Amino acid sequence: MKLQRNGRSKALAIGAMALVSSLSLAACGSDNNTNTASGGSNGSSAAAAAINCGKAGTLLGAGSTAQAPAIDVWKTNFGSSCSGTTVNYSGGGSGAGVQQFNQGKVAFAGSDFALKPADVDASKAVCTGGKAIDLPMVAGLVSLVYNVEGVDNLVLDGPTAAKVFDSQITKWNDPAIAALNPGAKLPDAEIQTFHRSDDSGTTFNLTSYFAKTSGGAWSAEPSKAWKGKGGQSANGSAGVSAQIKQVKNSIGYAELSYAQTNNLKSAKIATGAAQPVEATAANAANTIASSTVSGTDGDLALSLDYGTKADNAYPIVLVTYEIACDKGNKAETLDTLKSFLTYTISDGAQKSIGDKGYVPMPAAIGDKVKAAVGTLA
Repeated sequence: MKLQRNGRSKALAIGAMALVSSLSLAACGSDNNTNTASGGSNGSSAAAAAINCGKAGTLLGAGSTAQAPAIDVWKTNFGSSCSGTTVNYSGGGSGAGVQQFNQGKVAFAGSDFALKPADVDASKAVCTGGKAIDLPMVAGLVSLVYNVEGVDNLVLDGPTAAKVFDSQITKWNDPAIAALNPGAKLPDAEIQTFHRSDDSGTTFNLTSYFAKTSGGAWSAEPSKAWKGKGGQSANGSAGVSAQIKQVKNSIGYAELSYAQTNNLKSAKIATGAAQPVEATAANAANTIASSTVSGTDGDLALSLDYGTKADNAYPIVLVTYEIACDKGNKAETLDTLKSFLTYTISDGAQKSIGDKGYVPMPAAIGDKVKAAVGTLA
C-alpha cells in the first residue's frame, strides 16, 4: 500500500512539474488588429502575449470574487494592448454574476461552480438560439485562514473542520483539534468562525469538500449559500479575509490569493496522505491535474476530487468558470468577448497570475477551452 501511494505521489508531482514547466508565452491570435501586451499589473513580462483585440468597446463581466485578482491582471494587460477597449468586471459573488448574465446585463459571468440545469434553461432567454456554457478559466484553492495567537502550523481534517464551521466544536483546545496538533499551544478560547454572506462558489467548493470527507458531520448538501449553524458572515472573500485579520481566535475560508494578500495563515489538511498537505498552488495543481470534464453538449464543467488522499495533493480546490453563450452572444461584443477569453486561456495569461496564488489550467483542459471559445457565436 505504501509503495502504491508513493508511486502515485511521484506521478502526480512529476505531472504538476511538467504542467508548470510547459508554460510558455503564446499567441492569442493575429491579424491587423494584433498588438503586444508587455507585462501586467503584477509587473511580470511573462504576461506578454500577442493579442487579437477584436472590435474596440467595453466588455462587461461580473460574478466570482475568487477570480477577481486574476481578472484584474488580465483586463490590465488586455486593455493596455488594445486601444479603445475596456474590460469592466464587478464582483458580487458567483450567484449574482450568473443572475446578471441571465438578465442580459453582462457579456460573461464568473462562477466558482458549474451552472445548474435551471440556470442553463434561464440562459436561453438571452442566448438566442443557444444556451450558457461553462468554460474553466481560473484554477485555485480554498484556504482555511485563521488567526490564533501562538499557533503557526494548524492542522485540520475534514470531520474536524466541518464541526468547527457548524459550531459542533467551539473551543480551540477541543480534544479533536488537539489530537491533530500535538505539542501546539491551543488556547482555551471560543472559536470565532466567519463565512460568506453572499451566494458563493467558494462556499460551494468548501461544502463539497465537507460533504465528501466529513463522515456525515456536515449534514447539508453542497451549496453556494451558507448552511452551517452559527458563525458570523462577511461579504466576499475580501470581507472574510479582513475579518480574520482583525479578529483573534478566528477562522474562515478564502482563496489563496486573498490569504497571501492579507498575510493570513492557512491550515494544513490531514487527508490520509503521508503528511498533512499545505495550501499551496503546487499542491492544488496535483489535484486539479486529475480532474475530468463532466459537462456535455459543449459544456466543460469539471469533476474535482475533493476526497483525494494522494501525497502532496491539496483537496479543497476550485475552478472558476467563465459563463458565456455558445450561440446568441450580442453582435456588438462577440468579437471582443472571444478575443478576451482567447487571451485569458493562453499560456502567457495563465502564467501571469501564478504569483497571485492561482494554478495554471492543465494543458489538456486548456486546449478544450481554446477550441470552445473559437466556436462562440
